[in-house]
Amino acid sequence: MIFRTLYWLIRSRRGGRLGAHDVGRIRMRARLTDIDTLGHINNGNYLGLMDLGRVDLLIRAGLWRRMMRLRVYPVVASSTMTYRRSIDRGQAFTLETRIAGYDERAVYLEQQFVVDGEVWARGVVRGRFLRRGGGTVSTAELAELLGVDPGERVLPEWVARWAADVALPSTRQPAPADWGA
Repeated sequence: MIFRTLYWLIRSRRGGRLGAHDVGRIRMRARLTDIDTLGHINNGNYLGLMDLGRVDLLIRAGLWRRMMRLRVYPVVASSTMTYRRSIDRGQAFTLETRIAGYDERAVYLEQQFVVDGEVWARGVVRGRFLRRGGGTVSTAELAELLGVDPGERVLPEWVARWAADVALPSTRQPAPADWGA
């Protein structure tokens, strides 16, 4: 995946410019390294491919360079996937990425795998931004640093509920594994 990531880091710089709230689209083909023993993209590999779509959007929107200069980087805090159809080895698809909305602490992205105009799989990602020197970046601070208006995207209610339902305690609080022995 590192070579594919490097490829998209270079290719995205040559892609057309996008606004932060535009839809980013990248065409790909399911490679041998993406598939499992059943001949289709492995469920875990969808998440890795989604990284490429998010990086492409950040670069083409001009945000990646600013983030690196400010020593800020994105991390995935939570994600969910829904699969409708399998993408087989060698099959072409388009990965579409867009910002779904914001809350005080996170940016939410929707990503979908499209084949012949049909959604075959969809994921939602809750992303946080961290400082290289330590600490988190709030959405308000991120908006100021990067010149993005979070008010342009209202977070869908179901995404806010999902984020609350799957949240783990802060790293400053205990999170005991209490399933028993």
